[in-house]
Amino acid sequence: MSRADGRAQEELRRITVIPDFIPTADGSVLIGCGNTRVLCTAMVEDKVPPFLTGTGKGWLTAEYAMLPASTLTRKAREGRKGPDGRSVEIQRLIGRSLRAAFDLTKLGEHTITIDCDVIQADGGTRTASITGGFIAAAMAVDKMMRDGRLTESPVVRGINAISAGVVHGEVCVDLCYAEDSRADADINVVMSTDGKLIEVQGTAEGAPFTRDELNRIIDLAVGANEKLTKIQKEALGEAWEQVIRE
Repeated sequence: MSRADGRAQEELRRITVIPDFIPTADGSVLIGCGNTRVLCTAMVEDKVPPFLTGTGKGWLTAEYAMLPASTLTRKAREGRKGPDGRSVEIQRLIGRSLRAAFDLTKLGEHTITIDCDVIQADGGTRTASITGGFIAAAMAVDKMMRDGRLTESPVVRGINAISAGVVHGEVCVDLCYAEDSRADADINVVMSTDGKLIEVQGTAEGAPFTRDELNRIIDLAVGANEKLTKIQKEALGEAWEQVIRE
């Protein structure tokens, strides 16, 4: 099968990372995966949700939105009624995934909010948000440690994610929109940077997929995880060793 952009089945799109893209944020990164661009920022507040007040435990949450010009036809801004169902589902996935990187008891009563704003969408926006969101979160923790707000890092593992699926009977990784929109199965795989599974989110959209195809998808995700981990380490530089307690 020839892929929409000519890549091999196991080949990722070109990934670019620009750290410190927003200097006013505690951590920020502009991540690009092919033609997908997501701005991920992390901001720290010295408070927690009411259910955690007085426990000494921190919290991490995420928000996700697509900007109006991120798609070929204008996407209306999410107004007074709040995010639509898709955005709510995605930001819950991002939050769950990134909380798996933390020992929240070591964060103290701080809340880290990860905002993921899609500037350009060409498939894989939620997985790019997780991969970039982790970099932003780690940058925020590094800043907290340098500022003396934390004496020990609460980050116990790195996290990244990749999309995969079955397109015209072939298993492929890192789907662009042209593939995602006609895939028989659409699957997102979240992993720790030491190769363990955090979440596998998948749906048969055109036809059921087999156990063998799922195994192949996981294999491709493992290969992608190794490449994404290297990119995250390069983006964080010395902060990786300071923040990650693997």
